[in-house]
Amino acid sequence: MRLEEKQTVVQELADKLDRAAVVIATDYKGLNVADISALRRKLREAGCEYQVAKNTLLIRASKDTDSALLEDVFKGPSAIAINFDDPVAPAKVLVEFAKGNDKLEIKAGAMAGKRMELDDIRALSALPSREALLGQVLSVMNGVPTSFVRVLNGNISNLMNVLQAIKEQKEDA
Repeated sequence: MRLEEKQTVVQELADKLDRAAVVIATDYKGLNVADISALRRKLREAGCEYQVAKNTLLIRASKDTDSALLEDVFKGPSAIAINFDDPVAPAKVLVEFAKGNDKLEIKAGAMAGKRMELDDIRALSALPSREALLGQVLSVMNGVPTSFVRVLNGNISNLMNVLQAIKEQKEDA
């Protein structure tokens, strides 16, 4: 690779790493082409990118980004999974893929200026997706006014029941 090509790759990587919500470094040693293609396809379906790059280029590109915390894991065959919006998506896909294929090693991750180890990434993958969390919040927000209206309606219903009982009692007398 010529110097100009390397500079271009570093610039593109630096731009992606700077915009990323989460970056997860993996070791893909031992995976065949079919497995890597399947992993890329699953990550792409989840809105993520999976990029293989030389470690020296990854280290240079990660300078002045949150991914600089991962410089020590850029050894051996390294690839990074990046997502710009949903930090849970790549964690879910990588952890699920690693369960079925023990050759994929999740090294570490970086999110919001903090380094994540394997246990942190597994915990992140256990979270519901962003859409599910937003749905839960909306459900809670919608539930409060609904409950309030039911309580107010309950008092009126009880009053109506009492008045109906008094009416029936007077009719019988």
